[in-house]
Amino acid sequence: MSVKRVVILHHASETDDELVHEIRHRRYADFAYPTFTPWKLHCVHLNSAWQVPRPGIMHRGALASVWNDPDLVAKVKDIVGLYLAPPEKALVFAVDEKSQFQALDRTQPGLPIKKGRAGTMTHDYKRNGTTTLFAALDMATGKVIGECMPRHRAKEFLAFLKKILRETPAHLDLHLIVDNYATHKTPAVQRWLKRHPRCTLHFTPTSCSWLNMVEWLFAEITRQKIRRGTFDSVPELEAAIVEWINHRNDHPKPFVWTAKANPIIAKHLRARKTLANLEAGCK
Repeated sequence: MSVKRVVILHHASETDDELVHEIRHRRYADFAYPTFTPWKLHCVHLNSAWQVPRPGIMHRGALASVWNDPDLVAKVKDIVGLYLAPPEKALVFAVDEKSQFQALDRTQPGLPIKKGRAGTMTHDYKRNGTTTLFAALDMATGKVIGECMPRHRAKEFLAFLKKILRETPAHLDLHLIVDNYATHKTPAVQRWLKRHPRCTLHFTPTSCSWLNMVEWLFAEITRQKIRRGTFDSVPELEAAIVEWINHRNDHPKPFVWTAKANPIIAKHLRARKTLANLEAGCK
């Protein structure tokens, strides 16, 4: 009997028993994939009769990696500490640049959403250029300092650091959380930091950009403004980004970090131990 491997998405509130009931009574082609609700990924092995396999065959899957930064523990404690217990007389910003925001124009107008029909847009598009958004998210207030630039070199990063200094109170120290992108560590940046001691960079561990909460901001603007937008030119795209940032700053809502450092580190250590056992041939 042949076996088919099927990927099924189901709502986060559904139980496995409910999913099994759906599989028993519906074929794979009958499943709908909504886009605006939280969904879980299930890899289900079904036989050609579309019967439910024995218990234990159904597995949840997720993408994951083990980080190899030798200073991971210290960096995680440092950044999580800034989120949970920010220093006095200081501002904490999550800073990064989002490159390759594309000014895309669809080849045909999309149909608006209506009852019984989803909104549509064409699969093909015309590229009208790209821009890079530099953003600094104030962790206390949720307000954003942002600027669009054509490139994302150390020169542009330094210009954005100067903008942050201009737009923040001079009597407060600045703690900026950034990733390990090479432009954040150039000699020019290091020299500038020595001349401006009120500004301190805190680096996330290697391959841990998820620890930088400005990534949530980039996901939000992509979802709300960019993904379904149409832009005839880069200036039009940049104007839309500025409009979105201004509107958000008029109604700021900070992201709240709740995870503590020790559980994150403990999960990392368990994952490393499991990988080591697998490499050694242990089960």
